[in-house]
Amino acid sequence: MAESIRDKVAIIGMGCPAWGERWEADIFDLITEACCEALDDAGVERNQIEAAWVAYYINDNATTGLVVAQTLQLQQIPITRVENACGSGSEAIRGAALGLASKQYDLVLALGFEKQKDAGFPGLVTSGAPGKVYPMYAAEQGAAPGRYAMAATAYFRKYGLSREEGKVTLAKISVKSHRNGARNPRAHLRREITLEQAVNAPIIAWPLGLFDCCGVTDGAAAAIMCRTEDVKKFAAKHPHDYVTIKGFGIAASPGWGKEREDYDFTYWDATEAAAKQAYAQAGIRNPRKELSLAEVHDCFSIAELIGVESMGICQYGHGKEDVDSGAWEQEGEIPVNISGGLKSFGHPIGASGCREVYEFYTQFQSRAEEPSRQLRDVKLGLAHNQGGFPGQFVCGITITGAPDV
Repeated sequence: MAESIRDKVAIIGMGCPAWGERWEADIFDLITEACCEALDDAGVERNQIEAAWVAYYINDNATTGLVVAQTLQLQQIPITRVENACGSGSEAIRGAALGLASKQYDLVLALGFEKQKDAGFPGLVTSGAPGKVYPMYAAEQGAAPGRYAMAATAYFRKYGLSREEGKVTLAKISVKSHRNGARNPRAHLRREITLEQAVNAPIIAWPLGLFDCCGVTDGAAAAIMCRTEDVKKFAAKHPHDYVTIKGFGIAASPGWGKEREDYDFTYWDATEAAAKQAYAQAGIRNPRKELSLAEVHDCFSIAELIGVESMGICQYGHGKEDVDSGAWEQEGEIPVNISGGLKSFGHPIGASGCREVYEFYTQFQSRAEEPSRQLRDVKLGLAHNQGGFPGQFVCGITITGAPDV
């Protein structure tokens, strides 16, 4: 195996302005808010930044890193735009970390942003679904809710869940995410819901109802990073409570799921592969026991269920047991989406991966703005970020933790 990134790179500052319907703001405002907060948090000046990696997906207003150079007035430095669909945010942090580890730069910026509410993005993209005639991929059924809904029904069938059992299991996941998000001042949808509301909500694509689906929103998140050996040099505000990168996993599926008769859409193969990479680098053998929290890409409730299983945090087919027992709740065995997840934050595509890392960063520093949301004894956190559709994902996993873990 190639040399691990473990503990070579530190995150010394982060910013994540409140996400939501930011009609009053444009992309330049979102970039400014996230980066200024991150720079202030780190205690460094923008002219100290030597390189940047930037993630965004909707590109009507920007196609390169120029938009960041213009907004922050960064002078003639390399700015790289990365785009891995919904997994773009993870890729920005990974690129920044590798730039530091190679010693090409000493202080860098990783940024994800997206302005969706006034960009005409409905969240029901049907493009990019080529392939043979197959219900999961046919253009007329190719929107994301339909694809994930078919994964849900396949999951119910494989593990013997009745329609009612499956529906309630997914609803419990949504109730949990809304409960967490209601206490997070940076989340878009800060509203608790009841199990009855989740079960009886209008159907988007059966079994997925309104509360099983994340929303379209505006948001940005940024990280200031340096090599761990340089923390004392750069981290003016947090010289003792910075976090380090423990491992990355990035996996792009060849997309053969739709062609294989043995693939049943009840596991995310790219997530499996990325998790193995990240665990190997981080030295994690039992993620369920060793992780303090997991931020999982829950664009739909079924995505969280299958994602947790695909990362080995829960055995395949045992997700319902975990949901029923409260194992993924704040006081449970492994808190999942304590931030409220994509379900409460919404999913500004390029920003979600950075925002997930931000959750661990603040939890580790005991800076959760709502005290009741603060976890205890936080050591290792996992951020899972994936784009594509069941059977063909690109997945990024970032594991961060205390420097001495």
